Amino acid sequence: MARTAALPRRLVRTSQQRTLVTPEGVALPLTVASRGSRAGALMLDFIFIGTAFTLVTIGLVALAGGVANVAGRFGSGSPGAAVFQFLVVMWMIAAFLARHAYFLWFELGARGATPGKRLIGIRIAARDGGRLTAEMVIARNLLRDIELFLPIGFIATAGADSPPAWLTAAAWFALFMLLPCFNRDRLRAGDIVAGTWVVEAPRQKLEAPIATPLPTATEAPRYRFTEAELAIYGEYELQTLERILREDREAALESVRAAIAAKIGREDNNGWEDPRAFLEAYYAQLRSRLETGMRMGQRKADKFAG
Repeated sequence: MARTAALPRRLVRTSQQRTLVTPEGVALPLTVASRGSRAGALMLDFIFIGTAFTLVTIGLVALAGGVANVAGRFGSGSPGAAVFQFLVVMWMIAAFLARHAYFLWFELGARGATPGKRLIGIRIAARDGGRLTAEMVIARNLLRDIELFLPIGFIATAGADSPPAWLTAAAWFALFMLLPCFNRDRLRAGDIVAGTWVVEAPRQKLEAPIATPLPTATEAPRYRFTEAELAIYGEYELQTLERILREDREAALESVRAAIAAKIGREDNNGWEDPRAFLEAYYAQLRSRLETGMRMGQRKADKFAG
């Protein structure tokens, strides 16, 4: 009979929760981010980008003013003109970085989230359960240009006083902005093309450990894992393993044991006739390793983190 234990609130299923099957064949629960949280994160990111870009612009304008004062005036062949042109190029590079590099840099990181997403508590994930690749991140961000900036091009080309341009831009915005309202996973066009989705990733401390028998000073643990075998997984996998142990379903225990054994390269099964004992030992040793790393200021969010 399965052991009964009160599940943490984050493990209770909701209408936004989905089940993701990883390449190792392990079913993991996750919660799709709400439309409001995604919109809020995007607004925060635009505020951060706008603030940084404004400061850079002010700095470059101040430098240009200083150059103008030193040179007296800009002539076609004066050094001041060359410096001014250099500052214009720097401003254009800053504009490009603000528009593209910001999202690419942060979303390609280990956390898969921009500062705005991290503050809201959401992140990007691959829908196939694999690693978030550069191709996925680039694709979803290129689509953002089509979704947000192409309508501005309509208006700039036709003129701000052109009703057809405004109508076209409004229809374009409506088409793409309302798309997440018409699919259950709240995917925008970039997510559909890139094979990604945005899921909740709230900041959490490790929960109280599951009560497992610990070996005495004179008793060697039944299963001992090397540093390399424990270094494969991170906090996310630890929390998933904790959920599996709490639910105590025999088929799930065996499936996860086989997946971990294959991942760490120990598939001989010698003396591993008890999947739960194997998983409890791996859980305890992995948790100890992660908590030691936290005390040293080193965290491993998941198996994809360095």
